[in-house]
Amino acid sequence: MESFISIKNVSFSYGKAAVIDNISLEIEKGKFTALLGHNGCGKSTMAKLFNALLLPDEGTVSVDGIIPETEDDIYEIRRKVGLVLQNPDNQLVATIVEEDVAFGCENLGINPKEIRERVDNVLKAVNMYEYRKHAPHKLSGGQKQRVAIAGIIAMKPECIVLDEPTAMLDPEGRKEVTDTVRFLNKEYGITAVLITHYMDEAVLADKVIVMDKGKILTQGTPDEVFSQAELLKKHSLDIPQSAQLVHMLRKNGIKTDTLPLKPDECIDLIKKYIKTSEQ
Repeated sequence: MESFISIKNVSFSYGKAAVIDNISLEIEKGKFTALLGHNGCGKSTMAKLFNALLLPDEGTVSVDGIIPETEDDIYEIRRKVGLVLQNPDNQLVATIVEEDVAFGCENLGINPKEIRERVDNVLKAVNMYEYRKHAPHKLSGGQKQRVAIAGIIAMKPECIVLDEPTAMLDPEGRKEVTDTVRFLNKEYGITAVLITHYMDEAVLADKVIVMDKGKILTQGTPDEVFSQAELLKKHSLDIPQSAQLVHMLRKNGIKTDTLPLKPDECIDLIKKYIKTSEQ
């Protein structure tokens, strides 16, 4: 699979405090990747390295083959990689939703007619078109975050990096945002990187990368990562609730061939077990 972002032996420090310690990883083009870890493990720093808001002290960051060596390189990388921050209020700048979504496109000097088309299309894509005349500050947290995502998508990046976009949201708002990310990835082919500490969000990804103390602890498909329950527990990291249940069943002698990571998969497994035990 072709890589869109390639990190090779990257280290980064804030002053004397080392945050990223000789990390190498690949973000695959067109895939949905989740980056997990405790607060302070270096996740947000990685997000800023992905779109050249920060440059590494050592090693190389390559985005679609571009290494940020000049101002033009940095501009091109930021055009390709859109960054959505944790607090949507920090990214909302206008008093009307559609004006806010248009803001980035206007800064790029895009033709007004095309901006109009882009704004309408992305608001429909994130299911916020009916709110286009509303004031952003009157929206719910999940709606605000979807507007912030729309503003990034309107500029047509090839990749969107979301730095804990659901950390300040309630469960309904979290679902709104994660559903939007999945839709944009699957329907538009946008490379998506979701930085989160919610394990139940990570199971939706194609690939999961787990960080701990500035290093890569483990990575792989959700099945591969969350099968390593003891490793994650050793580093005080959780696993999805459905996977926790299956691990408990296995400890009690109940054999399962699969590791369901979503609630409906877990329910199906339990029903199958009950049906088998009754025969």
